[in-house]
Amino acid sequence: MEKISAPILVITDHTGNVDDGFVLTEPSKQLLTLAGSLTTGRIDAIALNPAPQVSELAKYGVSRVFTPDLEGLSPRVAAVVADAAFEVARQEAQYAAVLNVSNYRGREVAAGLAVRLGSGAVVDVTSCVVADGQFEAQKSVLAGTWSTKFKVTRGTPVIGLRPSAVEAKEVGEPTEPEIVPIKVSYSQPAVGVEVIESIEEGGQGRVSLTEAPVVVCGGRGTDGNFSLVDELANALGGAVGSTRVAADEGWIDRSTQIGQTGVSVAPNLYIGLGVSGAVHHACGIQASRHIVAVCDDPDAPIFEIVDFGVVGDINEVVPEALAALRQKGL
Repeated sequence: MEKISAPILVITDHTGNVDDGFVLTEPSKQLLTLAGSLTTGRIDAIALNPAPQVSELAKYGVSRVFTPDLEGLSPRVAAVVADAAFEVARQEAQYAAVLNVSNYRGREVAAGLAVRLGSGAVVDVTSCVVADGQFEAQKSVLAGTWSTKFKVTRGTPVIGLRPSAVEAKEVGEPTEPEIVPIKVSYSQPAVGVEVIESIEEGGQGRVSLTEAPVVVCGGRGTDGNFSLVDELANALGGAVGSTRVAADEGWIDRSTQIGQTGVSVAPNLYIGLGVSGAVHHACGIQASRHIVAVCDDPDAPIFEIVDFGVVGDINEVVPEALAALRQKGL
């Protein structure tokens, strides 16, 4: 696999607080893993909190950790993050790319940072490699009907990676990173926003839908009973998703809706239970590495995109699958 030798800058996120400690997020681990697959050079990280999880950053090959002085500003504001990343990139001036998570904030960060760097931004990327000395990114477009490959041809590219698009892998022999405090001159868009309160949405103890390595999705075929969907998700350590119909009927919270008018997911494994696979849903799951479906309609469009499909009643197929998983100790 071709790699470059120049360093890469990664914008990382942590959860937690000063009292209980900060924990590196799973999508950030995936970003650092991607960086390691692209360069033989140094991997630097920006940590937008006063006490980053340095030991965990080391496990993913980070050499230096930049800790910007936030001056009381919130890292939930995209302009704050973009300003901090630009200051690091300006001072170092040799990064081959800047990587960040392609979520709601991350896409805004990518756009603002690319403008300031005079380069280009790519978001919702599902894979990235080095080809002929340049970064070649890939993503699906047009409601998931096309898969595209493209390059940023000017400046330092800002690459937004979809959560769960890459499997996080630790490096063999981690070394203690250097902590580098940095002063940032914040822009008016950054200082002009004050975050009064931030409340994390409950997820019933599960990983976030957009970050989950496994997503089990229920559709019309559940007839409103999501018990098997929940049970299979619990057994696989995954998150529960839904189709628009299921959310419209009030069977499950709207925040679980996947598709054109919901969220897009890119798990290692997507399992659709009673999901027909209409185009407005299919566009939200096309980036999944493996797609499995159980549906009693043999002509359902989801069978055109699955890696493994079962034509059958979910109330018969899923209990058998759960029994098999229990035999395996899952």
